[in-house]
Parts: sequence; structure tokens; C-alpha cells
Amino acid sequence: MIKVLIVDDDKLVRKGISSAMPWNEFNMEVVGEASNGAKALDFLKSQQVDLMLTDLAMPVMSGIELMRATKQLYPELHIVVLTLHQDFDYIQEALRLGAIDYIAKVQLEKEQFEHVLHRIHTRIMGLTSSSRKMPSTNEINVHYPNVYALVSQDRKSEQKWPLELTTDGDVIRWEVERNSWMWAASYDEQDPLFLQLKASMNQVPHSTLLVLSDVQERTWSQIKNWIMNYTEASLFYAYNPEHRVLAVSMNEEETFLKEPQDEDIDRIKHSWFQTPWTHHDTYYDQLIEQFTSLRLNKGQLMGLLYSLVMEWNHLFAQTTLGRISMIHGFDSWYEVERWIKQTAIVIRKADEQTSYSQEIIHAVKKAVMIMQDDLEQAYTASGLSQQLNISRSYFSQCFKDLMGKTFNEYSRFIRVEKSKEYLLNTNNTIFWIAERVGYTDEKYFSRIFRETTGLLPSEYRQQGRGVK
Repeated sequence: MIKVLIVDDDKLVRKGISSAMPWNEFNMEVVGEASNGAKALDFLKSQQVDLMLTDLAMPVMSGIELMRATKQLYPELHIVVLTLHQDFDYIQEALRLGAIDYIAKVQLEKEQFEHVLHRIHTRIMGLTSSSRKMPSTNEINVHYPNVYALVSQDRKSEQKWPLELTTDGDVIRWEVERNSWMWAASYDEQDPLFLQLKASMNQVPHSTLLVLSDVQERTWSQIKNWIMNYTEASLFYAYNPEHRVLAVSMNEEETFLKEPQDEDIDRIKHSWFQTPWTHHDTYYDQLIEQFTSLRLNKGQLMGLLYSLVMEWNHLFAQTTLGRISMIHGFDSWYEVERWIKQTAIVIRKADEQTSYSQEIIHAVKKAVMIMQDDLEQAYTASGLSQQLNISRSYFSQCFKDLMGKTFNEYSRFIRVEKSKEYLLNTNNTIFWIAERVGYTDEKYFSRIFRETTGLLPSEYRQQGRGVK
């Protein structure tokens, strides 16, 4: 009988799960309840528990803190996470700490009870049968020359794992984290194991088979953690669906994710907006190299892509140069680069709708970015056309056709828009703001601002902040 403990700060939730689920059908029995992590630890001291269902957000001691404690005190305890919202980052942390599954409370409808318990029971049985062969995490590997790790880039979906291999010899297997398992075999069993795992990859979408060497004289815990770190940092960039088997060594220097420097981000933004990467392979390759050399994690990369798309659309969405769409989600750099290539196609198609050459279009985009990057500088159409090696009259014509405003109208527009941000988000004086947007005469700036908005800068600030 699998003994179950339910941990949740909501009494109704505890009682509902305890009474409504068909525990007996899956050889399970609820032996206790606890309203927070601290009470759960007290219960575990006096009562045998095989499976703990725990909420994540609780007072006194959270579910995450409880899991960290039980991982050290009760390593054989199976844990399933209860969560109100499917916050993947929070759930992922729980899965890293050893949770075998998670349940969204909003999905706990009566017709799903049996399905949920069946899934949990199956995972427990699989782990229990495999644990008989597994060494302890602190044991040093001296027998197995290689470790094979099958990792899916899809970290959310429930995968059908090829756990039941036909190899009868000396083979061990271990769950690294959700959608990531590792195997090891003796010399005689290595080739059959590798072939079976390779054949099983079709069952696991977006998967990579890692053949890990230099694993001897390492503890199994060290090997497991190395695979987790490699998956998080290097494999995100190394994944390629056309090359799904990778040979890696634990002697290779680990790739640690780091915070990007401002100058690195500025280089990418410069390449995105001021080089013709959408039309020329050399500039495209340069942009891709700048991205990949930073080794940004998924969250950092998503933030950077979002800022690029938002700025592009802010500048060009209302012009003939067109809008670009944000990538909705990704599990590897391979998917990001595919989106970048598609974005280049979209931009090229927008360019082709105009009657101007790509060189002229790029010159206008570059002029826009030069003006945006330094609003204090009083740029003129004459000065920029000379800098871009285009006649003034032709530059002015192209600018108006592509941007929908004359050069002077656009220059005034972006300065007023920036001054609006300063007025609403800072307490700086009108004179300070005027200087920052390229006007040395405060009265002239106020006149331009009123002509554009119908309000004086001071009136706009008061109105925007709800001051009467």
C-alpha cells in the first residue's frame, strides 16, 4: 500500500483531494494531512509516507522549502506538486528538486481523478523498479565507462519515455529531471544500450542523446548535476534536429550562463537596426554570432528579442517598412534562429513593396536610428544625407515616402514623444527636458510642444499625473 500525505494550507482542498480521489483503486491510502511545510516535516518524523502531494505557495514553510528539506531527510519519498496556476518557472524548480509530477488544481475535475492517479502510480512503479538497480547518489562510478542521457528540449509536455529496454545485462537508469533520463551499461552492454536508446528517440520529440565520457571516478550526483547544467546552458544552443546524437566529455569546461553586459546588448541592437542583415549573409552571420556568443539563458534571450521587436514596431509599424511579429515560445536556439530567418523574409518582402532599392531603404532606417539614439543633436536632412552619401533632395523624398512624414516633421515628432516620457516619468525641469530632446531655448520648445499636443509641457505633466 502506497501511503499518502496531503500538504496544503487550504483545508477544503485537503479534504476534497482526500475524499474524492479513488485512492484504493491504485493501492494508495491517505494517512495524513498538513497545512504547511513545517507540520508536514513533523508528520514525516513519526509516520511512514511513500507519496507526498504538496502545494507550493504556503505560509510558515513553502512547498519549495519543504521539498529541499525532504530531499535531504527522506530521499526515497515521492513528491507530486499541487499548484493553482501553471507557473512553469516555479514548477520547473520543483521538478528540479525531485518532484515526479505536478497537478494543476484547476484540472482536478471528477472525470480526471482516475487519470491523474493512474499517471502518478505508473511513475512511482517505474521509479521503484528502476531504483533496485541504481547505486546511491554519493557512490563513485568505477564500473561504467560512459553515461547516456536522453534529453527532450520540450520541458513542459509529458513524454512517453522508453524505460523498458530489452537489455538484460548490467544496466542502470536514473531520472535526471523531468523529460531527462540517464543510463549506464557495462562494456559488453554498451552497444546494445546505445542502439536501443537511439531507436527510442523517435518516441521523444525534440530529443538529443548525449554520449557522456570521462564519467569514471565521479559520483552519480556529480554526473547528474553535470547533465542538468549542460542541458540548461550548452544544449540549448547545441540542439539540432538533424544531429541528435552528441558526444560530450565531463572534462570539457562547463558553460556557465552569465549576465549580459550593456555593450554586448548595444552591439546586437546596432546590428539589428543599422546593418543590412536581412539582405546580406555576412551581416546575418555577424548578428547570429553576437547572439550565440552571449550564451543568454532562455529568459534573458526572450527579453532581448521582445525589446528588439517592440522597438522595431515602434519605429516602423506605421510606415511602409512594416511590422514584425514576436516569437511566441521556444525551447532551443535552433527555434530562435529559425524565427530570425523568417523575420528577415518578412522585412525583405516589406522592402520589396516599395519602389526604392535596398540600399536606399537601409540608409533611411540608419538615419532614423541615428536620430533616435542622439536626440540632443540637432540633425538636419542636409547633414545626414551628406553622411549617408545621398543627395539632399533625393534623401528628403525617400524619407517622406518611406516614413510617412517629412524629415523635419519626423524629427519634431520623435523629440516631442521623448519629452512626453520625461514629463510623465521624471521630475526634471522643463529646461532640462528641452535640452535632452535637442532644444536649447525652453520657450521655443514649449511652443513646439503646444503646437503638437495642444498643451504646454507643464499642463501635459499635470494632466498626465492626474493633478488638478
